[in-house]
Amino acid sequence: MDHNQLYHAIFRRKSVRRYNPSPLDEKDLMEIENLLGKLEPLYPEIKTKFKVVSTEMIKTRMMKKAPHYLLAFSEKKEGYLENVGFMLQQMDLYLSQWGFGTCWQGIPKPRKEVLESSFLNYVILLTMGKPQEALHRDITEFKRKNIEGITDLSDGLGLLEPVRLAPSSTNSQPWYFTGDNRLIHAYCRKSNALKAILVKKFNQIDLGIALYHLKLAADHQGKSVEFTVNNEAENNPPDGYYYVMSVKVNS
Repeated sequence: MDHNQLYHAIFRRKSVRRYNPSPLDEKDLMEIENLLGKLEPLYPEIKTKFKVVSTEMIKTRMMKKAPHYLLAFSEKKEGYLENVGFMLQQMDLYLSQWGFGTCWQGIPKPRKEVLESSFLNYVILLTMGKPQEALHRDITEFKRKNIEGITDLSDGLGLLEPVRLAPSSTNSQPWYFTGDNRLIHAYCRKSNALKAILVKKFNQIDLGIALYHLKLAADHQGKSVEFTVNNEAENNPPDGYYYVMSVKVNS
């Protein structure tokens, strides 16, 4: 994948909810399958599997149908949800840049035979297909918090503006970043016990999406990142948040 193209996709991607019902060409589907085998993980030690299925393999419930669904499966280990968000967001951006619509969705579920086809646990899916609405949007159309709502950093390097634009469940943007331009600490918003049952899983996936945007922004500037744990940051979270990880930014 061309990281520079993926970076620019951040500033115009949108969630597409109306699709042309026609399936994608076999050549395009083969290319997508090829890319799924090359996704960069946040945690390489966690086993994952991604697969494309058609509409009849999904219980769409009240959601509008798409011609294809990109499913994520993973073994359950600490950080597996962030890992799935980090990996699947690569495809979200790639497909948007390629001209196909996508949308993260937590309500549709694979049918039993699909779930039983993998020894890994189903996590979440992306809808995918040719859009029947505008594929991209202008930067002014993003409905997001101000930068001050997600960080106390000055963001002098421009690494967190792409994070601010990252998609999240119901646009909740459950992340907060502190530290400095060389070591950035990532936190996730706490939920009460009742709400946590419904949203904690999605919040953790959202954090993975945001962390990929941060890495992509660093790549764009010719920098590298290391994902690490910082005990001081872990023990001093902002009020209402819990620690996820730290990101060391190398020149």
